[in-house]
Amino acid sequence: MLATTETPTPRGRRPFTPSSALIALLALVLYNIVANPNFLTLNSLNINMTQSATILIVAVGMTFVIATGGIDLSVGSVMAISGAIAPLLFLDRGLSPIVALPLAVILPLCAAALCGAFNGLLVTRFRIQPIIATLVLFIAGRGVAQVVSGGALVNFTGASFTALGTTRIFGVNIQVFLMLAILVIATWVMRSTLFGRYVVAVGGNDRASRLAGVPVNRTRITVYVISGVLAGLAGLITIAVNSSSDANLVGQNMELDAIAAVAVGGTALSGGRVTLVGTLVGALFIQLLRYTLLVNGVPDAAALVVKAAIIIAAVALQYRRK
Repeated sequence: MLATTETPTPRGRRPFTPSSALIALLALVLYNIVANPNFLTLNSLNINMTQSATILIVAVGMTFVIATGGIDLSVGSVMAISGAIAPLLFLDRGLSPIVALPLAVILPLCAAALCGAFNGLLVTRFRIQPIIATLVLFIAGRGVAQVVSGGALVNFTGASFTALGTTRIFGVNIQVFLMLAILVIATWVMRSTLFGRYVVAVGGNDRASRLAGVPVNRTRITVYVISGVLAGLAGLITIAVNSSSDANLVGQNMELDAIAAVAVGGTALSGGRVTLVGTLVGALFIQLLRYTLLVNGVPDAAALVVKAAIIIAAVALQYRRK
């Protein structure tokens, strides 16, 4: 069963909890049931779950990073890099599908892992603040993706690859099952492994963790690698769904969605407290909020403002009750 890994807050109070996010999510669900007669249709539910899957996959990696007291602004750009590399293996390379498909998954994920390692090294070896370190790749990463793709929309045909985004099991898109598998594995890691305890310890007290023999730098590099790999996987899913890759659009604003999902879900942005089930609820809430605004004619640009306000409110609430 999914559970949370938490450190207690003063006087036993929690700054923001999965139950708080769940109440907000249920309120949105009830509103849509009443206001939108098409909300409970299979097509509508599948669209929302599919969109939530991409957000959650990235948000799980973000949860690991934030739990150590860091932040990763580069996830959207890493998605674009991964999405730009994969189509190249299907275009004018003369590779058989048996060879092209594994390479189209492995090589982009390796590139994404390297991006995560780069962020981790900037934070640990060069002691650059995480927000500045990941801002480097946030800016440069999308430029790299544009260079790789030639700055243009790349269409590709590869049935075996696009199956990653179009296959359905019992009428549900495969990425939803992939999302749940990643969530279960991540929860097990945080609850049942030494690495999970290291993550919480590093975020809770960096200096005490070093004195206790915790490999702080290695732990931090690892969480950034995890974040990079999951962002890369989300990039592959995105281009598989569309059968095309656009370095200008893949992963755009995903860092905001991921951070919002983590903050709303109850993971402390200062580190040291993790709730992955809360991240799940947060991702569902962020997607349903966007859906609700769009259905009611609110432009996507305004939705960005709402998401930013939600992050500020979550942080303010955490700080006030800490």
